[in-house]
Amino acid sequence: MRNLMIKIQYNGANYCGWQKQPDSLGIQGTIEKAIYEITKEEVKITGSGRTDAGVHALGQVANFKLNSEIPTDRIPNALNAKLPKDIAIISCKEVEEEFHSRYSAKGKRYRYLIYNSPYRSPIYKDTSYHVRYELDFDKMCEQAKYLVGRHDFKGFMSSGSSVVDTVRTIYDIEITKDEDLIILEIEGNGFLYNMVRIIVGTLVDIGRGRIKENLSDIINSKSRSKTGHTAPAHGLFLKKVDY
Repeated sequence: MRNLMIKIQYNGANYCGWQKQPDSLGIQGTIEKAIYEITKEEVKITGSGRTDAGVHALGQVANFKLNSEIPTDRIPNALNAKLPKDIAIISCKEVEEEFHSRYSAKGKRYRYLIYNSPYRSPIYKDTSYHVRYELDFDKMCEQAKYLVGRHDFKGFMSSGSSVVDTVRTIYDIEITKDEDLIILEIEGNGFLYNMVRIIVGTLVDIGRGRIKENLSDIINSKSRSKTGHTAPAHGLFLKKVDY
């Protein structure tokens, strides 16, 4: 039996998230169905992490065990012929038996798009957070640098998570602007539940002047009441997973 690793891109607008749900359409279940259609094997694919409803991926990684001898270079096109247009397999390779797409991961990089304009955009409506208010871009960049490093990000986690250890390391954060589009990219060894979206919401509140406290003090407070709102899911992309 082979252990196969696939890289996936998807627009999550029409899905309940990565995880397969009994009464909802998920990315995982949709791909498993396509695998069955071309191999007649019922497999369970394991993703590097669960993206929420509406979240997109440029480089989600998953692995699964397969008996079929179909060549790896044929698998992406074969699956893409069965998958809906908003999901695509962009690579496939055979990996070691012990490889696990989640537990073998060493880090992830996310991208978040903010469309900062008083007017809505039909182009970015499903893939960005529309912020109508003027933002202090320089202030956002200045404060974002405090996120880099090893910190207890307890204040940047939504309720409902059972995680005990809330210490994470952020390796890099970049914020750029292209006309009305603000692009935030953040890379770390792991992220808490809704952590990236709360970071974005906090930076937006800082940019609007609604939060005036220094971000380093907010991090040290470990308090959810000190951080900003949770930015919407549809602006978030899982860009890549490092192994």
